[in-house]
Amino acid sequence: MASLSQSTTFLIIIFFFTFILIPTTQAIPFIVFHGISDKCSNRGIIQFTELLSSWSNSQGYCVEIGDGSWDSWTMPLLEQVKNMSELSEGYNIVGLSQGTMIGRGIIEFCDGGPPVKNFISLAGPHAGTASIPFCGSALICILLDSFIKSEIYSNYVQDMTGYLEGCRFLPKLNNEISGTRNSTYKERFASLQNLVLIMFEDDTVLIPKETSWFGYFPDGSFDPILPAQETKLYKEDWIGLKTLDEAGKVKFINVSGNHLQISRSDMKKYIAPYLEDQASAPTEQTVTEPSSYEWLSRLRYLFKDLIGLNEDQSLLHTTY
Repeated sequence: MASLSQSTTFLIIIFFFTFILIPTTQAIPFIVFHGISDKCSNRGIIQFTELLSSWSNSQGYCVEIGDGSWDSWTMPLLEQVKNMSELSEGYNIVGLSQGTMIGRGIIEFCDGGPPVKNFISLAGPHAGTASIPFCGSALICILLDSFIKSEIYSNYVQDMTGYLEGCRFLPKLNNEISGTRNSTYKERFASLQNLVLIMFEDDTVLIPKETSWFGYFPDGSFDPILPAQETKLYKEDWIGLKTLDEAGKVKFINVSGNHLQISRSDMKKYIAPYLEDQASAPTEQTVTEPSSYEWLSRLRYLFKDLIGLNEDQSLLHTTY
């Protein structure tokens, strides 16, 4: 018992001198975009952001996509992101479910904004979804289901003409409309240093789950599921996905669990490295001392690791 106490004391002393007294190099910041039925004040999102900040030594910010849970896809974010002085030298994006689409919109559509270095996408419906996840039988859920079908995706996956004419967001985001394709969207997306696409093996929210990797059904059919490399979006390189992939900058990652149920070990393995200084662009970094908040956060996670409280369980609830 005495040996364990001495060991713990020694680790705390090492931690104190390494992370508190010695200034550290801080990576560029990152922002988190949550899903449409989530919000930044939820405990899981807070812990998710704090853990990634602690592991990567980068400052993380959750950006509220709306005023709360139910309207969290309606608030314009381009000006909000451009006006965040903390991001002026560049930043990384972590998108969760529908938040990945918001992140892509920021990358492709934002004029004059700070550069996005790495984009980490968790369970993003990049190629669309053939089924709209339900949230219950309440009137608000029925309205939301109808809204998503009419405003973001389409009512019928087989009707490509109706999809391109009626959908307002996804065709533009994927640069799908022939004759009006915007080369700037492609250039911006292809400028990423890393595109990390995380698919969940047991995802029951996204249909097909391979949409997380830009895979989808052929036009007019529900079978087979085409990998990203066999889709027109990839072959004709509408958004620069092929360009990124051929440069070795796309990471196709498959993790266990249902929608967004990523374990802490997988967060640390597949997300944190792309938020660290060496995973970012070779930009000049400033030497800074951690804030009091960062000291306490790191100390808290150190103690959890020491006494075994950092269980390998997901922080995020299944959301869209």
